[in-house]
Amino acid sequence: MMLLSRTSRSRYEFILHCLKAHGIRPSSILASPNDNVPESNIKDTFTRLSRFWVPTGGLTATDNEDAHAKLIRAGYLRQSHAGIFHMLPLGQRVQEKLENLIDKYMLQLGASKVSLSSISSQALWQQTNRLEGYGPELFRLTDRKDVSLLLAPTHEEEITTLVKKTVKSYKSLPLRLYQIGRKYRDEIRPRQGVLRSREFIMKDLYTFDYSTQSALSTYGQVRAAYSRLFDELKLPYLVAEASSGDIGGDLSHEYHLPTPVGEDNVITCNSCDYVANEELASTRLDPLANATSNTSSGDVLAANVWRGVSKDRSTLINVWYPASFSDGDISPYAIKSVLPGLDSSLKDPIAFWASVSAGPTGSSEPIRQQQLVNIIDYRLGSPFASALVTNSSPELLLPKDTTLDLSTLTTKYITSSINGDLLNTLRIRDSDDCPRCTPGKLKVQKAIELGHTFHLGTRYSDPLEAHVQIPSNLVEGKDGSSNAGHMMTVPMQMGCHGIGVSRIIGAVADHLADEKGLNWPRAIAPFEVVVIPAKGLENDGISVSEHLANPQGSRPIDLLLDDRPESLPWKMRDADLVGYPIIVILGKRWSTDRLCEVQCRRLSSVSYVPLEDISMYINRLLSQL
Repeated sequence: MMLLSRTSRSRYEFILHCLKAHGIRPSSILASPNDNVPESNIKDTFTRLSRFWVPTGGLTATDNEDAHAKLIRAGYLRQSHAGIFHMLPLGQRVQEKLENLIDKYMLQLGASKVSLSSISSQALWQQTNRLEGYGPELFRLTDRKDVSLLLAPTHEEEITTLVKKTVKSYKSLPLRLYQIGRKYRDEIRPRQGVLRSREFIMKDLYTFDYSTQSALSTYGQVRAAYSRLFDELKLPYLVAEASSGDIGGDLSHEYHLPTPVGEDNVITCNSCDYVANEELASTRLDPLANATSNTSSGDVLAANVWRGVSKDRSTLINVWYPASFSDGDISPYAIKSVLPGLDSSLKDPIAFWASVSAGPTGSSEPIRQQQLVNIIDYRLGSPFASALVTNSSPELLLPKDTTLDLSTLTTKYITSSINGDLLNTLRIRDSDDCPRCTPGKLKVQKAIELGHTFHLGTRYSDPLEAHVQIPSNLVEGKDGSSNAGHMMTVPMQMGCHGIGVSRIIGAVADHLADEKGLNWPRAIAPFEVVVIPAKGLENDGISVSEHLANPQGSRPIDLLLDDRPESLPWKMRDADLVGYPIIVILGKRWSTDRLCEVQCRRLSSVSYVPLEDISMYINRLLSQL
């Protein structure tokens, strides 16, 4: 009694629970009126599901249910509008854990966290020539003073302007700032839940250096931090060489999770470390092995033609390729590499050919000079190109039923890439030859982009005049013997590094889900362990939960106790759907032998473990997840 009298009230209550859990009745001499502490006054070290809102029930699983439907049915999120979702408590815990994981690795980089406004100025975007280039996906709005604003899908302009106003000396660099916040994109067709939504959560890290050498060093450090972050998630990610797209810059890498529902194609080699996204990927070409006998003889009827049009509608495009392929094999990225103005968003480009020559209805503006560009795949050979030039006719070069007059068009032929190499107009296919190693064969994988790193250089600092003064002897390309006291003004070297928080949640859910439900890696699971007691064992469930949530000498376990009044089978099915990494069941074996049933669906593990060993056993399982 003396020992217990010196024990805290909550600890005393825990001891009583443990005695009862092991079938030991406390001695009557220990009892006192204060033994029964009101439950409302006890602060749990775990979460009770009866006090944690999870809207379950009322939704029936459908045939071929995808991961997004499971997220809704399990109570992680709800859709409010097309492409816009509310995050519910379970989903919020996953999001917060992911954000904390990102914070951890941003801190390792020495980055400081900011929060930028979601509203940006259209005038600011005009300064960097991105306002029109970004297209209709921008959410645009006007305030009561007719000031043109937008909901930012990205924050390069805003962060550059902020740093421009606050940093003047090179001694303040390198500077690394990041935020985790909401972004907006007016998707024409939102799909796959949070994988392609109109409002989404992203992490953006912006880096500022005074030299290219320093900026590239920063870029390498960020890439290393990204690899450590994705390693901790224990996901089979791919790091691909990538195109910088609308963001800009000349160096970038994408971080992909292979999955059949992915919208991107990632190309890998089975022999070396070559990995590239479809925009940048190439294959080793062999003109002798790929040239076809019919087309190499100059037979223009033995080829197919794919037709397109430029964004400004002034250029009509014919892409000639072997008849053994189809239009679906044409790579728009390959076409853009020789004709950047291609409008690849059109489903039926031919419909625009007839309207090109007409000009705007009722317009007095002169019609622009139009051209017809013929792009010829290397597989057709030079005889085909010569025959096409020699035997050109409206029936061959123009679509049927067109009103275009071939004589009014400037005709151009492209038979090689920008650097003079063989021109491949077709998509990379499985078993194509690797461009980097001789024995390697390429594999095309569907994947979801989770993150992206960009070396921007001066893409934004130049037009927004984000400059800094440095000693002339530190200026790259200058003679090191320059007067160190002379200061020069240079644009800051920038980097932009994003991680899609919402997208990772959706991608991980899809990647690990099975027929029973979701499965989460330990790092971002809403709870690491759920304890489910059978009816009549509710107090034992509290005791076991306290034991697991307060382990001696090991890391505390993030634990949930399912103390709802539903049946044990119902709660077990619900736990599988939610996707807790570890499920601890107090059932028949607990009643007879005091053994906990420990399930880990992802590891296909079911074991019966005594209470004194359970903490160590669960942590061993969690270390693999």
